[in-house]
Amino acid sequence: MTRIKFQQNLDDLKERLLIMAGMAEQAIQRSIEAYSSRDLSICELVFHSEPAINRLEREIDQMALDLLAMEQPMAIDLRFILSVIRINADLERVGDQAVNIAIRVREMGAFANTDLPVDIPKLASLSSAMVRKALQAFIEADAELAQSVLLLDDQVDEMNDAAFYALSSLIKEKPELTPQSLNALIIARNLERVGDHATNIAEDVIFWVRGFDVRHHPRAD
Repeated sequence: MTRIKFQQNLDDLKERLLIMAGMAEQAIQRSIEAYSSRDLSICELVFHSEPAINRLEREIDQMALDLLAMEQPMAIDLRFILSVIRINADLERVGDQAVNIAIRVREMGAFANTDLPVDIPKLASLSSAMVRKALQAFIEADAELAQSVLLLDDQVDEMNDAAFYALSSLIKEKPELTPQSLNALIIARNLERVGDHATNIAEDVIFWVRGFDVRHHPRAD
């Protein structure tokens, strides 16, 4: 395979991954829209998108593995393909989190809509912003931008912790609100996991661009 053809294949792989990213982001947006509106028909859109996301994950993995097998790439090209495989898995899991949220929203639909002491849309906005920024870093091969994503993870964790304490207190004070509170608690946890996946994507971008594995390394404050 010529270098030009190989580069075209890398570009095709990147394009497919960005399609995957768009589908995963849309699933999260829809699940939060369903939460805010309690529109269960939007939950169905999330459920119906899951098989397509899973199929695309397998397709991207196969494309990447074929390139590894045929070309035996070195250095930055090898790191790019390995990063795509890992980012692909994280995007599929973002889609899974959207499905989990939609399931909880559907369960909440069986109860009266109650104001809860947690700002799910705000947590969703921050988690989604992390995903978008991590993907922008991937598009631009920008390790500095990817590094900035890592700094946002603590904010998401703090919001999730605050949601846990507020909803746990509500359950003690008003046991009749336990089902709604537990579902909201799990949704907050799902969104915290979305932030974790964004962090993983950012770490993979840094690995690709700089050749340095930042996973499990302490972060500078």
